Amino acid sequence: MLADADATERLGEALARSRDASQRLVVHLHGELGAGKSTLARSMLRALGVRGAIRSPTYTLLERYPLQCGEAVHMDLYRIGDAAELEFLGVDELDQPSSLWLVEWPERAGHGLPPTDLRIDLQHAGAGRIARLEGVSEPGRRWLQRVGEVAPQG
Repeated sequence: MLADADATERLGEALARSRDASQRLVVHLHGELGAGKSTLARSMLRALGVRGAIRSPTYTLLERYPLQCGEAVHMDLYRIGDAAELEFLGVDELDQPSSLWLVEWPERAGHGLPPTDLRIDLQHAGAGRIARLEGVSEPGRRWLQRVGEVAPQG
């Protein structure tokens, strides 16, 4: 349960702190409009050391950020009409061994994205949100275990 935006940001920070920077990890962010997907992604990027403006990829569809180890790619696919549009974004050129993919509305990409490691479902719950995290791959399951070790208690 995420009581407010601050709690969503703390979850993003815990995810960032527990990430294995030596491998590519793909996060699929699911939820309706306003569920907190962008807030979570921004807090992860901030905690990973991104300075300056963190632009929303709502209109650009894709924003890239250099990290100390590798690169982060934040995608918002809400506005694509067909998975074939991913080709124009150069998605196939983004697949680096130490990259982090944060993908909002991944279901619109069909099979055009690398397989997900971590699925995060966000939904409204009164004034707060509910976050459900699922490690889909073995690296994703190990990541979730580490999140539990670094997340603040209470």
